Amino acid sequence: MSKNTFGNNFTVTTFGESHGNALGCIVDGCPSKLNIDIEKIQAALDRRRPGNHNAGENNACVTGRKEADQVEILSGVKDGLSLGTPIAMIIRNTSQHSKDYGNLEYTYRPGHADYTFDQKFDFRDFRGGGRSSGRETAARVAAGAIASVITENAGIKITAYTIKAAGISATKRNFDEIEQNPLRAPDNEAAEAMQKRIEEIRSQGDSAGAIIECVVKGVPAGLGDPVFDKLDAMLAHAMLSIGAVKGIEFGSGFDAADMTGSMNNDSMRASDNGYGVEFVTNNAGGILGGISNGNDIVFRVAVKPVPSIYQKQETVMKTDKGYENVDLEIKGRHDVCLAPRIVPVVEAMTALVLADAILS
Repeated sequence: MSKNTFGNNFTVTTFGESHGNALGCIVDGCPSKLNIDIEKIQAALDRRRPGNHNAGENNACVTGRKEADQVEILSGVKDGLSLGTPIAMIIRNTSQHSKDYGNLEYTYRPGHADYTFDQKFDFRDFRGGGRSSGRETAARVAAGAIASVITENAGIKITAYTIKAAGISATKRNFDEIEQNPLRAPDNEAAEAMQKRIEEIRSQGDSAGAIIECVVKGVPAGLGDPVFDKLDAMLAHAMLSIGAVKGIEFGSGFDAADMTGSMNNDSMRASDNGYGVEFVTNNAGGILGGISNGNDIVFRVAVKPVPSIYQKQETVMKTDKGYENVDLEIKGRHDVCLAPRIVPVVEAMTALVLADAILS
């Protein structure tokens, strides 16, 4: 299997399966003498895993699988500073229940990558989805914590949050409230309604989708390239590489299709001191022609409902004679809505893209 590496100048290669011994990543292209704080990396991983106050036992969204997600740095760091050599990190799996997947060796789960993975490789790790599992994103979050050192040193602030879950939208964007509720929404009242609806969906053995918005402040003008490696194209690549993400839009997004040019264009004015440019609006989402324009980068991603649901589903089973129709009841521990746990993944992938652009 190839294509496990992301980035051009600052790269991350992830490895490992959901129910293997461990998963991890190798970060290459990191400059030397950067402060690499393992506690900061661990804090990022703690936000992604179930078991903290926002994504824990009282959260109707998340799986009951309890992983410590304890990160170990194997190379590339000495005395808390990057050496400029590859940084290898691993996260050991400690809470696999592989027996829950015994009925999936030859049966394909609807909405999962089981069938397509089998078609490509003719062999798969059916325990928890293997490489196709959302657990692979733990390695991305660890790598993103390294990348965030570069972005933060450049004065860039990345903030993602849930603006819609289970059909309920946030009506305000108060960043102070993001970590105050289980959905990581910038609206505590809306988060309460989201949580209630998700509890109802969970009781029915079903799952829910969400929309995550990301705002990046402090981005200088000039990041990105004008043709194939447009900054928005690279961000789209990063986001759509997250298994549950099915769509992305920047700025006014699909609403731009209903606008006129005079409505959608972002007027420009000289800054008060005359040495800079300011934009009156931000329909472009901070990127023009594939290059950052100095405005906030704003994008939203659509997250599909978790495909592992506790309802009987129609599918097929692979046999020596071909395929036969079967009914499937999925077992195991699964999220109901990915919103709170996918927020740190979106932030991590954004940091990887921007770190790569900064180092180009």
